[in-house]
Amino acid sequence: MPTRKRIFEIIEVADENDRLSALYDSFMILCIVLSLLPLVFKETTPFLYWLDKACVVVFIADYLLRWATADYKYDRRTALPFVRYPFSFMALVDLLSILPSLTVLNGGFKVLRVLRMIRALRVFRVLKALRYSRSIRIISRVLRRSRESLLAVGTLALGYILVSALIIFNAEPDSFHNFFEAVYWSTVLLTTVGFGDITPVTTIGRSIAIVSSLFGIAIVALPSGIITAGYMKELEEQRAEEERERRESAQPAPHYLNRFRLHQMKTEQRETNVSEASKE
Repeated sequence: MPTRKRIFEIIEVADENDRLSALYDSFMILCIVLSLLPLVFKETTPFLYWLDKACVVVFIADYLLRWATADYKYDRRTALPFVRYPFSFMALVDLLSILPSLTVLNGGFKVLRVLRMIRALRVFRVLKALRYSRSIRIISRVLRRSRESLLAVGTLALGYILVSALIIFNAEPDSFHNFFEAVYWSTVLLTTVGFGDITPVTTIGRSIAIVSSLFGIAIVALPSGIITAGYMKELEEQRAEEERERRESAQPAPHYLNRFRLHQMKTEQRETNVSEASKE
């Protein structure tokens, strides 16, 4: 029977040399994909029903195993990791992906509407695949490293939206019924989506829209550059780490070992010469 430590090694993201862990990761990704299949159809068939239940059983077992090995995850042999784990981000994602399928159906129109909303929460299952994707983990590290720059850009974008909305709301009061519509228009303009359902009609309003569009393009381009630069830096660091590990694995023996081997070879050669001389 595998120990809890071995179970933790299997259920965590696979190591390069751990085939059982890699097989478990592949199995979990397959279950995630299959669990989303019932959401594609409006009506539930018996096959889709039991497919969903089977996937939920797998998710529950995975959740309980991760909870039972939480002390290895946080590397602390106390009761605190078992209390802390259920409130971690991925544990909450796992729980959200399980709870909707455990809801008991009953009558009532309002209840059915609520259940439809709960059923939509099963889309959270796709987030479970995050822990198995190497690229997603790289992007996650990039976002953490660049959080201060991205926060500054986000603050700038929010300020742009509010200021632009305030200006256009006062410049064209007839085109916007309330300030929220101006915020909506400014947000659409910032993201360059351009729905066209609310547009300025006066010359000054259109002039404001032109200036806002130019600033919006610059603001939207900033996060892309920050994330791209951080991603490239992360890839370079990983390549350097892999190259360093490769060199260390192929590193020649230390000099004192080389001297020992050379001395051993000379001794063997002398013994061979002495043996040949005695035979003669």
